[in-house]
Amino acid sequence: MKPVYLDYNATTPIDPEVIDVMLPFLREHFGNPSSSHYYGKIAREAVEKARAQVADILGCNANEIIFTGGGTESNNYAIKGAAFALQPKGNHIITTRIEHPSVLEVCKFLELNGFEITYLPVDKTGQVRLSDIEEAIRPATILITIMHANNEIGTIQPIKQISKLAKKHNIIFHTDAAESIGKISVKINYLGIHLLSIAGHKLYAPKGIGALYIRQNINLIKLIHGAGQENNRRAGTENVLEILGLGKACEVAGRDFDISTANMRVTRDKLYNGLREKIEGFRLNSNFENCLPNTLSLSFKNIDANLLLAKINSSLAVSSGAACHSGSSEVSGVLKALDVPYEWAKGTIRFSTGKMTTPDEINDAVNIIESAVLSFPAFKRYSAKKY
Repeated sequence: MKPVYLDYNATTPIDPEVIDVMLPFLREHFGNPSSSHYYGKIAREAVEKARAQVADILGCNANEIIFTGGGTESNNYAIKGAAFALQPKGNHIITTRIEHPSVLEVCKFLELNGFEITYLPVDKTGQVRLSDIEEAIRPATILITIMHANNEIGTIQPIKQISKLAKKHNIIFHTDAAESIGKISVKINYLGIHLLSIAGHKLYAPKGIGALYIRQNINLIKLIHGAGQENNRRAGTENVLEILGLGKACEVAGRDFDISTANMRVTRDKLYNGLREKIEGFRLNSNFENCLPNTLSLSFKNIDANLLLAKINSSLAVSSGAACHSGSSEVSGVLKALDVPYEWAKGTIRFSTGKMTTPDEINDAVNIIESAVLSFPAFKRYSAKKY
């Protein structure tokens, strides 16, 4: 039997409806969307339909959406593009210590190219303080980039309030929404942001496709140069097959939003409550009041997470911290930012449910985790449960 999959924040399976939409463009509709003949027109119409589907879930105009190679490219384009376009006005950028590497590494690159970056701390639940943002703003501040929801612990940032600060000071605001699309409401008019990144593989679409929302009248320095595809913003022949997949995934996510998010929350809570009934001595690294409905970051004291994963990998698929950090015993930057003590942080496991997760899978997961955790002598000393 395959292991129970509870690593939906790392990636999601492709939705069957998404596969069905893609198949004809894998088998027969091979045209280049830039071609003016019959084959090209079919491809172009499909791409524009997908663009409208992505725009619909965000509540924006279709011409404000460009397709990219994934969330990492979207973040790179948004941050580098805005920074270099606005460099004549200033060189200061504000972000947080718990951003995805595709944001933090871009900021490090910009620091080597004349920009100054403020990396803001977060509170014990992973939320940035609005007062810290306002205090960090300078006359030279040109960009704020703060993720919508954290991929490791699930904490949701106060994006709407941050956007008001940005507007007050005439600063461009970008948010990485890769982890939040399809899990919580993400509407442009409500959030008030200028730039927003999407990753298809977090949304039951294929890997290797993403999108970037660019508000009208926002100019970015191009990241990829070539022909004039994507409204002359992102060169290269469009990845028609996967663009269709992303479009359909957005349509499905919007249509089934209430059902999907309810299932994520019910199964996440069932997992947490099931573990609490069987094991004592672990900590939650966020809070459920301001968290993605599917994400559960737990720390088991004095256990090495990689050793725990080795015991359960054949029967349960989860992550030690973020997927990007798997295979490393180093405590993640997110946990460091939360000031999680090392004896707890080193034993951190991220569980993330999905719209396909079943109650039976959660029951199995609870039993698997209980057996594995209580096999560590060090942990038993911290468990008051009697067997």
